[in-house]
Amino acid sequence: MTTYAPKRRLNPVPLAVSLTLGCSAFPALADTVAPTRQVPDAKVQKKAQDSAAGSATLANGKGNGPKLVKQDDGSLNEEWTVHGSPMNTLTTPIGLSRMPEDVLHTPQTINVVPQILMQQQNVKSLDEALKNVPGITASVGEGEGGMAGDQFLIRGFAAQNDIYENGLRDFGVYTRDSFDYDHVTVIKGPSSQVFGNGTTGGAINITTKTPTDHNHVNASFSGGSGSYYRGTVDFNHKITDSIAFRMTGMGNESNMVGRDRVYSHRWGIAPSIVFGLGKKVNYTLEYFHQTDNRIPDYGVPVVTKKGSAYGAPVTEYGVRRTNWYGTTYDKDNSDVDMLTGRLQWEVNKYLTVYNDTRGGLYSRYFSASQEACNAACTTALFSANPGAAMISRNGGLGGPNPYQQDDWSVQNVLSAVAKFSTGSIRHEMIAGVDVEHVNDRRRNYAYASTRPGTSLLNPSMYVPGLVLCDAGKCANNLTNMPNGVGKKEWKTGDATDVGVFFSEQAWLTSWFSVRGGFRWDHWDSHYSAAGGIPSAADSSFPMGQKEDTFNPNVSLMYTPTDNAMVYFTWSQSTTPLGMYVTNSSEPLTSKNVNFKPERSSLYELGAKYSAFHNRIGFTASVFRLEKGNSVLVDPSSGSISSSGDTQRNQGLELGVSGQIMKNWSIIATYARYDSQTTGGTAADIGKQVQYVPRNQATVWSTYEIAPKTLYNVTVGGGVTWREGVFLDPANTARVPANVEFDTVLSHQFGSHWKVAMNGYNLANRLNYGNLFSNRVTPSIGRSFLFNLSASY
Repeated sequence: MTTYAPKRRLNPVPLAVSLTLGCSAFPALADTVAPTRQVPDAKVQKKAQDSAAGSATLANGKGNGPKLVKQDDGSLNEEWTVHGSPMNTLTTPIGLSRMPEDVLHTPQTINVVPQILMQQQNVKSLDEALKNVPGITASVGEGEGGMAGDQFLIRGFAAQNDIYENGLRDFGVYTRDSFDYDHVTVIKGPSSQVFGNGTTGGAINITTKTPTDHNHVNASFSGGSGSYYRGTVDFNHKITDSIAFRMTGMGNESNMVGRDRVYSHRWGIAPSIVFGLGKKVNYTLEYFHQTDNRIPDYGVPVVTKKGSAYGAPVTEYGVRRTNWYGTTYDKDNSDVDMLTGRLQWEVNKYLTVYNDTRGGLYSRYFSASQEACNAACTTALFSANPGAAMISRNGGLGGPNPYQQDDWSVQNVLSAVAKFSTGSIRHEMIAGVDVEHVNDRRRNYAYASTRPGTSLLNPSMYVPGLVLCDAGKCANNLTNMPNGVGKKEWKTGDATDVGVFFSEQAWLTSWFSVRGGFRWDHWDSHYSAAGGIPSAADSSFPMGQKEDTFNPNVSLMYTPTDNAMVYFTWSQSTTPLGMYVTNSSEPLTSKNVNFKPERSSLYELGAKYSAFHNRIGFTASVFRLEKGNSVLVDPSSGSISSSGDTQRNQGLELGVSGQIMKNWSIIATYARYDSQTTGGTAADIGKQVQYVPRNQATVWSTYEIAPKTLYNVTVGGGVTWREGVFLDPANTARVPANVEFDTVLSHQFGSHWKVAMNGYNLANRLNYGNLFSNRVTPSIGRSFLFNLSASY
């Protein structure tokens, strides 16, 4: 049983701050949270017992009465349990020392993809989990995975460098499998005060599965469309009263339904051990490994038909959605290893110290073909002989060249949380130091000749006579292709960040508090290119960039009860150019080394309410996000340009999650955005910010029929909708809306076995996932997945 001492005034009858519900289909999720409070005398004890037992009965029909526990100082604390819903994401702890509250009491828009939702949807990757979050533009559907690993935008702003695992940055460029995920949290808006530089649109934090005090063995097997085969295992064992071990593993082999020749073969393992489980001093050690061999998918080109107002994907004009324009050389092979240690030391009731450390090794060989349909190709497509249309596989700049990427990173965050009172004012102070370093080393390869094009309508992956310059077949191992591609053999980048952060929340009354904080960072990055063609001068000399940044945050919070909060937040973030060390092939060049950092500001007013004994939560917020010195990054080539534009995105976000009735659960979100370029390039002013939809919504709902009986069935489904978006700042190309209908049907055999069937994109609609300025990637077609799981 987990207990905590409430920080705000308690209302004992409706208080239900648990992540649990007696959900028969998912018994392993039924953990409890027991609030505690000091009991002054026997009469009050008896009254509190009756009240707590009554509220528990109202919550789920179970009279979970309290018990009294004697503390070290001789006082009695009352511990009692009330059940809420695991779908109510407001009760989810953020899980970071720098953000110690739950979602309800954190003054920012936060979307959570809980474990129960990922189980119901049979989520297999990070991008699939994020389908449930409005404002996220990303690849949708297993097998796409991003052109340079996971590529996400939050509220229209790049977040490829803003993916965290248990609060520490994951620098790797790879497609993340979800086998070790407990839940995923998306923190909207600038968050540099917490996470450091970056986070213009927000941050994605993954909470992993770590040891608990309950022994269990969970295993599952999935199979279905696209020659899909997947197995997972989750084993937890309590070795002693204070030591527990857990291991999760995954093997996955699948083809991409709706795309030719695109596949992913991967496996992973994640053991972890905790020392001091349930003690005041505990240390968790985690190791993570993932190997992935996949085919990269650069999608289909965007063309502009004569007389049309906007460009559109060629698949909107009859080209098959299955067409893949790569060659036999295309591959994306990655190996990821991360070792993480997390220390928590409860010094006394006033002070807790944390120290989190991570080291990462990332290896990747990447080779892809970037298709482009030029003017001649477009003319032929709309002529009487469309079969004559030929696309280029070198892209607009000579094409991405193959490379071997080897990275390493290390980060350490030391922080302390102090809680105390001065008179009638209660304080919570957080302070710490964050040091990180990342190093990127790439060896570039090139082809001996320009890759020939192929038919737009009937492409072929075979290119006779094409030679890769990797074994002395070309001078200096490279060849001088057009536009500077293939000139330099070695490219090296590194960056070091030292950050200091501080924040304080002061409760001026029991119902009103103020939080303020800041983070100062010193960012030092370097980049150089060498070898290859001797006469090539591009980036052959070392370059560097140093930035000192200061990012503040201020919030006002009104909490009339423990179940509700109204807040206002103002925060800022800074993104230096040198942050793109691992995510870009050329993070610094002689042209961009003097670019000023991006600077963004957030103004947000919101409300959160957890109702019906925490069975269901409601959220609403309005915000205005402003960004200056906009930098544009091509996720395929890594080329960086500065438009100098100032951009603004403002809007409304709504959410509801939890139980409507005893057996009926729902999680739904809606976002309305009004984005605009407000300054800079004259042609862009007044235009909608690229990749930002005006409307976006998700709904997922399930209903349990005859639970805990032989005839139990869980049925459910949902829809994901994203309005069409523009692909460039000038709004000359547009991708249609995405609408995807998914469903689930499951049956529980006794208390240990479950069988489920998931259907995805039931309408087989032509949707688009990865979005770029001149191409898009078709999403998964109609597919079905069978799953058999056991839990002991």
